[in-house]
Amino acid sequence: MDMKRFALVAVAAVMLSACQTQYQDMGATGGVTAAPITNDTYRISSRGNGFTDATTIQDYTLLKAAEVTLAAGGSHFLVVTSNDATRRSVGSTPGTFQTNVYGNTAFTTYNPGVNYDIVKPGQDVIIQVLKLPSGAAAPPGSFDAQQVYNNINPRVMRPKK
Repeated sequence: MDMKRFALVAVAAVMLSACQTQYQDMGATGGVTAAPITNDTYRISSRGNGFTDATTIQDYTLLKAAEVTLAAGGSHFLVVTSNDATRRSVGSTPGTFQTNVYGNTAFTTYNPGVNYDIVKPGQDVIIQVLKLPSGAAAPPGSFDAQQVYNNINPRVMRPKK
């Protein structure tokens, strides 16, 4: 019996993880986007749906920052500002009535609805792309774009084409 329960939980977890926002361009179900502000400054915005973990959105934001930095010919990036763009809402299920009749007597039970929180994680950051000469020391707090890309890219979910 315990093995069946474990298998059911494992299948449910896999199905729910497939519902999370994937690493994709911003769309109706979330995603990530980058917009230039100046020649070396970009705004990275990431949004998830109710099935997406906040750390996944952080990974998407950092990965996009690394991709933008490398595409711009930079080696490092610096996070200038960061803003939590998480959205919260409340969902609810309706209550139900059930009536059973036994002989001439009717019994009605009421099961109240349930309220639940929906958390859609989001993050906005502004980054500065740094083009450091080879051998130059990176400023404190900066991220090596290639290392960020190499470490985060393998673990992100991308849409199947």
